[in-house]
Amino acid sequence: METILVTGAGGYIGSNAAEYFVNAGYRVVGTVRNHVAERLTRLGIKTIKIDLADAADLSRLFEEKIDYVVHIAARASDVGRDEWFRKANYEAVKSLASVAMEHGVKRFVYLSTADVYGLYDFKGESEEELAFDETVKNPYPKYKILSEKWLAANLPRECFSCVRPCVVYGRGDTSITPRTVAYLKNSPLVFHFGKWRGRNRWPLAHVENVCRTLHAAMVLTEAGGEGVTVLDSRRVTVSEYYHELAAEFLPGKRLREMTLPMALIRPIAALSTALSRSKPLFDPTLYALDTISHNLDFSNRRMLAWFAKVGLEEFHHDTYQ
Repeated sequence: METILVTGAGGYIGSNAAEYFVNAGYRVVGTVRNHVAERLTRLGIKTIKIDLADAADLSRLFEEKIDYVVHIAARASDVGRDEWFRKANYEAVKSLASVAMEHGVKRFVYLSTADVYGLYDFKGESEEELAFDETVKNPYPKYKILSEKWLAANLPRECFSCVRPCVVYGRGDTSITPRTVAYLKNSPLVFHFGKWRGRNRWPLAHVENVCRTLHAAMVLTEAGGEGVTVLDSRRVTVSEYYHELAAEFLPGKRLREMTLPMALIRPIAALSTALSRSKPLFDPTLYALDTISHNLDFSNRRMLAWFAKVGLEEFHHDTYQ
């Protein structure tokens, strides 16, 4: 039985991935920062408490044979100090990947983000047509880009792959779904910003599809050295997303929508960004504003092709929970 090291197994995506790989027949070792989730204990997953930013301590993760590393642990936020992101999302990646290669790991699968493409209006471009947005200022995509570039420059192509999910949701979501539901619950109006008036695509990626893509990226020969966008095939607009969440979590609530010009909201978003620390003080931040006001409409052909090659099918959701 092959063994997978899943970093960030105590988190939202990491715990889903750890359970997925156990169910797929692998032995899983998971890293956690603080607490061990009951979910991991119930599945019999060995957990190791470790600070991945401590490069001197990483070798103990490989005291037993590890066949693959699925690196999910990261600082994920639209606000925060640059140095926090550099330490967790770049320096730790370099250290862990280097130690993994020293211990003969077959492939290092890196969970990146579709935000490496930038926040613009897209028209269904594939990975072959997309490029990194080298102008990004937000530290989250900035250090994801730098990590991907470092892996490409320092690891053999066959030894790494990069998985770039869009907006992840699904079982156990502690981020985007509760944040949006709280907004819908407390705001008297639903606001859209700019020209799209809520008709732009909201690029959803169910956490199960993220897990299946991580699996394909880990085992497919042609996935070596490549990046793949994770995106559900069903096209959902921002407006439709709000209405679907309200129907599920706030039954009976009537949504009233209004569109405001970007020039009016951008100073407020800038203030939110400036005052926020590790979490947004209030919405929208500048990063969140650019996300919800652009048409993030990518192609998922590579994801679907990889699924087909490993005998997987796309997961289709019927709930946001």
